Amino acid sequence: MARPTDYRQEYAEQARKLCLLGFTDKQLAVFFGVNESTINRWKQKYPEFCKSIKSGKVIADAQVVESLFNRATGIEVTEVEVRDDGKKKVKRVTKKHIPPDPTAQIFWLKNRQPELWREKSTVANEVKIETSPISSIFEQSK
Repeated sequence: MARPTDYRQEYAEQARKLCLLGFTDKQLAVFFGVNESTINRWKQKYPEFCKSIKSGKVIADAQVVESLFNRATGIEVTEVEVRDDGKKKVKRVTKKHIPPDPTAQIFWLKNRQPELWREKSTVANEVKIETSPISSIFEQSK
């Protein structure tokens, strides 16, 4: 007789929210107090659980991609500062340009166009095999 499942319907929404925070399947397993293999079984047995995990991961990945893109290309940001001098509140709005980040550009290019931007290491090995005078004596005696 098989043990009843620990899965509950509310796990689907909890898993989605955790995946939005970047959780992996292994981290989900720790959160739910089960093995990673159990998470994989739940994904197969409960389509809503699988769908919620995929949904959370897709959204989280898209946010990271957008952030990386903004770092690589530069971005305009608006900062709002509110100061209270005791008599009145003063609101100051400032637009700032954050320049492109070369490290983000390199990362982007190496991963998006590896055939053009990958650092290629070429190693040339030359092996010269010479016969020793002793080996040539043995060859002659055969």
